Amino acid sequence: MSVSLPHASAVWSRNATMYARTWMYNLLPNFFEPVFYLTAIGVGVGSYVTGMGGMSYGEFLAPGLVCVAAMNGASFETTYNVFVRMNYESTYDAMLTTPITPDDVLAGELSWAMTRVAIYGGAFFLVVCLFGLAPLPRALLALPAIPLAGLLFAGLGLAFTLRVPSLDLFSFYYTLFLTPLFLFADVFFPLEERLSGAWLWLAELLPLLHPVRFARGAFSGEWSWLQLWDLAYCLGVAGLLLAWARKLLRERLSS
Repeated sequence: MSVSLPHASAVWSRNATMYARTWMYNLLPNFFEPVFYLTAIGVGVGSYVTGMGGMSYGEFLAPGLVCVAAMNGASFETTYNVFVRMNYESTYDAMLTTPITPDDVLAGELSWAMTRVAIYGGAFFLVVCLFGLAPLPRALLALPAIPLAGLLFAGLGLAFTLRVPSLDLFSFYYTLFLTPLFLFADVFFPLEERLSGAWLWLAELLPLLHPVRFARGAFSGEWSWLQLWDLAYCLGVAGLLLAWARKLLRERLSS
């Protein structure tokens, strides 16, 4: 990529300025969804579960929901918001009348999405600490899972957004893709205890599984070669998706 840092920063600054006007409306739904799950399931249902994966249910649930918060931050920014800026507000067309290039747009949007990831994931990590579910200081090693999840789902969101012709199709992305990931990616129950054979191999394709497993390894202090695989998966798949998104964006903005 040929990126001008001042130009990419201008794209980031534009989004930050707009976000500052409506931050409360944007922050509350995405942030409080995992908080509600942690309270209702971790504290409520968890009181009926003696333990899971060698820990209390709340402790099992917490690192997964940190990654879900990061996923939400990246997903909402790179789907609805990018689509509106591209197709309804013609924001990118206006940017291209300046020295800003499509690569600058992509870098600026990605950096802004990662900023929102840090806000949602970091804030929820603090909530987990306040609930007493993060074994400090060991749990701090889980913090890299937040940008890993954000980068992965920013790539997914951008690639999907640049392919769909209608805003209505995002309901398929959230209902038929993100929701099953949320439910079946090691967040609520350990997959290795309920699945076997080919199903476990299939589960390795699920993108949310990898940052969740990385974070849970940090929380529990149990590290293995799987964390290296999770790290490689997140960086490798995110790189491929962002390369594809770059190609799609250049085609869209030059047509």
